[in-house]
Amino acid sequence: MRALGLLLLLCACAAPKLPPAPLSLRDESAPIASQVDAGLARLSGDWVVIEGAGVRPGARIAVHDGLMRIDGAPMPIADEGMGRFRLAGQPIWVHWIDADNRTAALGEPGGTRVWIMDRGGAPGERLSAAHEILTWYGYALDRMLR
Repeated sequence: MRALGLLLLLCACAAPKLPPAPLSLRDESAPIASQVDAGLARLSGDWVVIEGAGVRPGARIAVHDGLMRIDGAPMPIADEGMGRFRLAGQPIWVHWIDADNRTAALGEPGGTRVWIMDRGGAPGERLSAAHEILTWYGYALDRMLR
């Protein structure tokens, strides 16, 4: 029993990780940038993933107190400035967030994961704007799940 308790303790202390991601979804010859005014304050709160690769559509995301919870799994998120973050040790950039902080497009700059999230789950015309930005940055939107 003691060994089982020790094993459970070790598992609980393991660093949280992002789920495995598909192969690159981005044409690396395309330009890429992050939205420089997108800090943690703008991401704080609750979101729903609308489309994604490497993060499933319908996933619930909550950003609070230095953590991003994806479907309840807590992962540390660190603001590196200029719309760039470290999520569970991996780079994640905000490629676009609308002026009212309702819809955001995030991705790993190497192209292994990308997603569009919305506060209410119905981005309307903002979804088109997110698609345009992600297409410009070379992401293969046809490989994202909806």
